[in-house]
Amino acid sequence: MSKDVVASLDLYIKAASQKKALNMIVLDVADLTSIADVFIICSGRSHRQVNAIADSIIDKLKQHKIRPLSVEGTGEGHWVLLDYGHVIIHVFYEPVREFYDLEGLWVDAKRITTPALKKLQRESKTPKQMVDG
Repeated sequence: MSKDVVASLDLYIKAASQKKALNMIVLDVADLTSIADVFIICSGRSHRQVNAIADSIIDKLKQHKIRPLSVEGTGEGHWVLLDYGHVIIHVFYEPVREFYDLEGLWVDAKRITTPALKKLQRESKTPKQMVDG
């Protein structure tokens, strides 16, 4: 995946992080499926937060004239899927994410790290985690 494509993912990551999305990962699935090039997976601590994260992503990307092709799951806030064509964003309520284990299903996908994702990961580490990890 080119550096330009990776850098363009930062817009999606920043949009999700505005409502404190947790445990965000980015998977390169281009060689594994024809439905998308990238999956972004993140979580919320409550159904309300899941919906807030999804709404924030939609609003932020709309400001950049990027609109989803499809949005599923906003009613209940268990698992919201935002389809942007080459990027599909999965926003899970944490227990639902653990149950479906998309990371396990897509274990062969390469993980992508972008500048915005690196910054989020650094900011989310507590002082003890920084020493340990």
